[in-house]
Parts: sequence; structure tokens; C-alpha cells
Amino acid sequence: MAQRLWAKDAKLWGDDPKHQEVAKNRLGWLDVMGKMRKEAPAMTSFAKEAAQRFKHCVLLGMGGSSLCPDVLVRVFGKQSGGLDLRVLDSTAPDAVRKAVEGFDLQKTLFLVSSKSGSTTEVSSFYRHFRAELDKGKDAGSHFVAITDPGSPLEDLARKEGFLRVWPNPPDIGGRYSALSFFGLVPAALLGLDVGKLLDEADAVALASDGRVPIQENLAARLGALVGGCARRGADKLTLLLSPKLAAFGGWIEQLVAESTGKSGKGILPVDGEPVSEPASYGEDRFFVALWLAGEHAPEHEKRVQALAEAGHPIVRWELPSPYALGGEFLRWEIATAVMGAMIEVDPFDEPNVTESKEKTMALLSQAQQAGGKLPPAEPALRANGLALFCSAEHANILRKAGGSPAQWIGAHLALGKPGDYVALLAYLTPDDGLHRQLNELQGLVRDATRLACTSGFGPRFLHSTGQLHKGGPSTGVFLQATSDGGKDLPIPGQPYGFATLFAAQARGDLEVLQARGRRALRVHVEDGDPRKFVEAVREAVKLARR
Repeated sequence: MAQRLWAKDAKLWGDDPKHQEVAKNRLGWLDVMGKMRKEAPAMTSFAKEAAQRFKHCVLLGMGGSSLCPDVLVRVFGKQSGGLDLRVLDSTAPDAVRKAVEGFDLQKTLFLVSSKSGSTTEVSSFYRHFRAELDKGKDAGSHFVAITDPGSPLEDLARKEGFLRVWPNPPDIGGRYSALSFFGLVPAALLGLDVGKLLDEADAVALASDGRVPIQENLAARLGALVGGCARRGADKLTLLLSPKLAAFGGWIEQLVAESTGKSGKGILPVDGEPVSEPASYGEDRFFVALWLAGEHAPEHEKRVQALAEAGHPIVRWELPSPYALGGEFLRWEIATAVMGAMIEVDPFDEPNVTESKEKTMALLSQAQQAGGKLPPAEPALRANGLALFCSAEHANILRKAGGSPAQWIGAHLALGKPGDYVALLAYLTPDDGLHRQLNELQGLVRDATRLACTSGFGPRFLHSTGQLHKGGPSTGVFLQATSDGGKDLPIPGQPYGFATLFAAQARGDLEVLQARGRRALRVHVEDGDPRKFVEAVREAVKLARR
């Protein structure tokens, strides 16, 4: 299988000519390191020049164009001579504000990062910040584009005087683009050594060659083990990462979920769920424990060892340094391609991602006709500052549990059966503190139900686990949390603002889940305080344990 992968044999993922054509045009990531090696001096030189003019950088991206840079920011941070870089991948108005909070816009560089060049969120971010900078001089020179050749974004960049355009190799899909310009230009701007990241990737490429025996080929072995166990029901790939590598889980989550979650199949990555005792888990888990040297915590190691001794499948390895992430990006890309072959899906398409996009656009069309706001929806229950929405049939089931939001949420979670999973879909303003609270909820839900529990911020996850939610097996119990996301911000050239876009994405996601017969409940925080949702879920978990 590894030999066929390196030979770029598109038949590895089935005999369907359409899938073979997709795969054939999406395998550039296998040898992109050589191309990027030639471009490394240009990236380094550009970063040094940028640092002479700018102090800050904001990457405007979504999905594959934002997750790798987010990992690099959180693992490495700003290095000597680099820029203070933030990633914006939320349409919540407050998230857009926070992206430049404390930054001098005249000293800020914006990376407009989109493979297609037409991503709604990225286009909206650009419109907003371009309008802010148009108040000064040379606004266009504050922007840099990373996109496919010939995309609408490349045309826009040439027309509006961007500082630079980095045309990415077009034979690389977004989620496989970490070692291309999408990941390496932000790395250079942070002040990282791009050559070191590529060295690590080259070392993994050599160790993953098709001639390397499977017992020594960690990438191919990992893919075969995860895919093989998924075929036997252990389809919850649970990530146990050391603290400094925690952000890497979000990148793995998108890669695996969007690549494998289709045709009623899928491998669900479980990221951020606190490790627990073996009795807390069902028989549907496959564990990966990945550690950075020097970060071992004895108590955590004991729990990982207990999982292995209890018979759970688990693979463990250690990274010698943060720069080893350059190799891990490639290792997981190879492993994911193998997973796709093992469960017989095409890991390079995303057939269901467009469903939520189309529903969002339909809702925005309604908003345009209604003066820029979405028509109000009537909740099935309103209490304690929360408004709950679901189908009429689902409301009839939940109403039997009582009249409080916690009782409804508890009844909703109780619908899960062994082998199912719970997904917390947070259309709330992203915040590190809230992220930790969602991770805590994952553990509480898991302990009360023995079901795997994931969490993610919307709309980011629409370009990640959203594909698996719609295209994968119908085993999810979805709990969506929404808020207005803060005071509205205009999107120049559009009849609606970010608050309406944010709301339309949440509502569109819910409606697609419902149309597919998924078990879905929306909890709207009416005053915008996410603690009300968190406390309601905590109370629901207590009720479920009684």
C-alpha cells in the first residue's frame, strides 16, 4: 500500500473514475517538500523584509488554510525577528474585533489565505479590514495572498495592489497543505526556520518509503492500524497529546474527519477529551499518545498505561523537539491516506461540505430581503436565559423529561447508544478559557454516558468535522450552542454584517443536520454569556448520572 501511495496510484482508493480523477489531482503533498525547499530562501527573505515594516500579522483563513498556522502560533509563538501573528477563523463579530485588539493597523500585515480564493468567511474578513485600512495610505500593501494560481483571490490581489501573492501548487488539497505556502509562509513570518521544518518532513518521507518494512514504517502502520480497527467498530481515534502539542489535535481532527467521513463511513477524531480510567470508555476507541520530550506527566502516563493494560488499542511515540512537527504533518497525511484506503473512501474529496454552505447562502438571501437580519425562529423551550430549538418531533420526546433546559439537554444526551458519539458544536466567540471549559464538558459527558465526546468552535468545524457529521455514519448526538457573537460589525459591500453571517452559518448547520435525520438540539444563549450553556450541560450530566 505504501509503495502504491508513493507511486501516486489513484486506484488505491477505488475503481470509480471520478474518485480516481480527484485523487490524481490531489497528491502533490507527497513531494511538495522539494518545491518548497527551492522557495525557502524567498520565504525567509520576504519575512525579514516584512519585519522591517510590520510588527503584527493576522492570518485570515478557514479550515486547511488556518489550522496549521494556528498550531505553529500556539506551539512556537513569535520567535526573534518574527511578527506577532494571530489567526482569525471565526465570523463572530467579537472574534473579528479581538483579532486586531491592541494592534496598530498601520503596523499590521494581513495574510489572506484561501485555496479556492472564494471562501465566504475569508472574503468577508478581507472586505472588513480593507475598509479599515482604506482610511490610510497604501492599503493594498498591507495584504498578502496565499491561493491557487488563477483563483479569484489572485486576480483580486493583482488588481488591488497586494504586497505579494504566493501561488500554491494546485495539486494539494487544503487539509494536506501544511508543508506548502499555506503553512510555511506563516512559519517564516513567525521567525521559524523553514528549512528545519522541511528537514523533519524529509526524514519522515524517508522513513515512510514504500520499501521500508511495515513494522518500521510508522506512518503506514498507523494508518493501517487505525483503519483496520475502524472496520471492526473501534472508529473513535482518541488523541492524548502532551500540553505543548495540544493545538496539534485540531489539525489532526480536520485532516482525519474531513478525509474519512463520507459515504456513511468515517473515523471520528476525539481531540481535547481529558484522559480517564479505562472503565470510562466503550469498546469503540483507538488511542494515540503523542508526547513532546520533557513534557511527561507521571499521572497522565499511568492512565495511558492503564488503557493499554485494559486491552484498548494504543500507539505511543515521542517528538524530540517542536520542529519535529514538520515531520508529523507529513506522517499524519500519509497515515490518513492509508486510512481512506482501508475503509474504502476517497480521502481527498469533501462531498458534503457544500451542503451547509448552500443552506447558509439561502438564509443570507432571506436576510437580504428582510433588511439584513434573519427572520426570527420560535424556540421549543425558553427558560433561564436559554432558548432551545429542535424539530417538533424531537421536542415531544425531550418534553417528557421536564421543563428546564438542563432536563432537555440530559434527555437529549440520553439518546446515545453504545458506539455513538456526542458533538458539542459551539457557535460562540472563541476564547481559550471557554475552550478549556468545553474540554471539561467532554470529559463529564463521556464519564456519564461512556460515549466519545468532541467539541469545536463554529464555523471552523464546518471545514473539519462538519463533513463527517453529515457524510459519516448516523451515530452523532449533536448539541449546538449559539450566541449572537457580540455587537454586529458591517461587511462592506454586503447587505448584512458578521452577526447575521455567524447566525446563518449556525442555523444552516442545524437545518442540514436535521434534514439528514441527525439527533440535534440547539441551545441559544440569549444574553451572550456562554457560562449559562456550560452550567446547563453540567447540570444535565448530573441528572444523567442519577
